[in-house]
Amino acid sequence: MILVIAAGGALGAVARHMVNNQVTAWFGDAFPWGILTVNVAGSFAMGVFVEVLGLAWTPSQEVRAFIVVGFLGAFTTFSTFSLQVALLYERGQMGLAALYIAASVLLAVGGLFAGLALVKSIVL
Repeated sequence: MILVIAAGGALGAVARHMVNNQVTAWFGDAFPWGILTVNVAGSFAMGVFVEVLGLAWTPSQEVRAFIVVGFLGAFTTFSTFSLQVALLYERGQMGLAALYIAASVLLAVGGLFAGLALVKSIVL
């Protein structure tokens, strides 16, 4: 199972890199259009895959892991975040969905700035 996930992850990471570079070449780097495209495309792909799994296809655990954990996980973790928000929403847990969105964005961006500050305080 680990090798299946690793193979999907390798392909997803390469796909993310290629899409990001191509979109950045088209639109420039003044705004992160490439990563925005990756996040939206990955979330769309996650939605399509999960709905197909629910309605029409029952692949093996290995295929699921290759696509969801490996490929989409490496292509963009935003797709998993989006799926978790949708699951909370579908369960009627709007407050938890909003909390999860706010906490994820604020804490992740805050974590990045904390990491930057930590390294600056050590190096400078």
